[in-house]
Formats: sequence, C-alpha cells, structure tokens
Amino acid sequence: MVGPSRPLFVLFGSSIVQFSYSNQGWAAILADIYARKADIVLRGYAGWNSRRALQVLDQVFPMNAAVQPSLVIVYFGGNDSMKPDPAGLGPHVPLPEYIDNMKKITTHLKSLSENIRIIFLTCPPINEEQIRQAQLIGVGGRTNESCRIYAEACMEVCKEMDVKGINIWTAIQQKEDWMTTCFMDGIHLASEGSKIVVKEILRAIREAEWEPSLYWRSLASEFGDGDSAFLPVGDDGKQISISDFEIQRHSQWE
Repeated sequence: MVGPSRPLFVLFGSSIVQFSYSNQGWAAILADIYARKADIVLRGYAGWNSRRALQVLDQVFPMNAAVQPSLVIVYFGGNDSMKPDPAGLGPHVPLPEYIDNMKKITTHLKSLSENIRIIFLTCPPINEEQIRQAQLIGVGGRTNESCRIYAEACMEVCKEMDVKGINIWTAIQQKEDWMTTCFMDGIHLASEGSKIVVKEILRAIREAEWEPSLYWRSLASEFGDGDSAFLPVGDDGKQISISDFEIQRHSQWE
C-alpha cells in the first residue's frame, strides 16, 4: 500500500472488467479521469459467473481489510445468461439463482463499511452475427434476448437492495450504430462501447446523493499546489496552478 490514502474504487466482475484497460477501455478512462483523486483497482475474471464470484467474495473483499473501498462497481450476468449445457457444465446460472447471488454480493459489500457505495452494471447487449463471424469459442449459447432478461433482473435487484444500477443493455442500444461500433467481437467492448459505460457511471455518481460525493469534480487533487515555489510561471509573472490541470482529451466528460 502506498500513501497518501485516496478513495479506492474497485471494479469486480468477469471479462468486461478484466479487459477494461484494453483498447481504450472504460477502466482506463476512469483511471485517467480520476488521476490524483482516486485509485481504480481491477478484480476482473474472464469467464466467471455470479456463482463463482460468491465462492471468492470473502477473499476479494475481506471483512478485516485495513482499507475498505469507497466504491465498488460490480458486473456479472453475461456468462450467467448463456444457454444451459446438457451435461450441467459451463457458466450458465439459472435466473432465480443469479438473482439470489447478486443479492448476496450486495449484502456482503454493504457489510464492509457503512460508507461503501455500490453500482451494479447489467449485461451489455451483444451482436450475435459478429460473434459468429469472430468464431469465439464457448459462447454459442448467448443471445441478446437472454442478456435483456438478466439485465432487467439485475436492475430489479438494485431496486430491492437500494443500490445504484446502470442498465448497460439499454444504454448502448441508444447509439444508432451500436452493433457495428461498440464491440471488438460481438461481446467485449470496443472504445465506443466503453465511452458509453463511462458516461453512465459518471452520471450515476454525479446524481447520487452521497456524502461525501465521489464525483471527480468534487474530489480534491492530491497534494494541491498550495504556495509551492516550484510552480511554473506564466508570461504575466504569476505562478500557474497545475494540480487540477487537464490535458486535452478526445472526449469531454462533463
């Protein structure tokens, strides 16, 4: 652990989380936006479902940890929604069990700290034709309709358990050309899909009535400029504030 202590954001989920630093992914974008303000930590496990997540929940989020997360963003559901295997193998989790698992995850996270904040992301949509063209192995039983069903179930869990939920299945499909721009392979998010996820996460954090706010504009930059004599000097002879300086980004996040 390095200091000083910052708010800790943990992203917990399957491949949508594990690969979220790749290809201008949503975790990479969040890490950029929250630089000098919060630490973004991945706990992503490709291929996992909510059942497997429960098996290691105490190890990923131990009750006796010296520092507990300020925010946990959870994504499970896409693998759960896949068609059942006749032999009982594979990642499919029946819908009632998925709902119960997500409730148990919520209950455990809430028990870590009275100040912890939680956001659930639903399944994103998928492009079934693109999946076939990409010849992905082991995902033949996934449909956009099954993703919708599990996404709606996740949102119902959020409502019942009083946590923030973001319906990514719906949000991505608001983009007119989502099927051709939002995925690398029909399942995993390309940069355009990740941008939508980031916008929805930032909106949820901004609109949340959390005290203190975790919105990036509301968090102080670590080691502010103060009266440092080392700050650069402008043409007018005055020192220039650097701690909140923003580079020119391709996307604006306000």
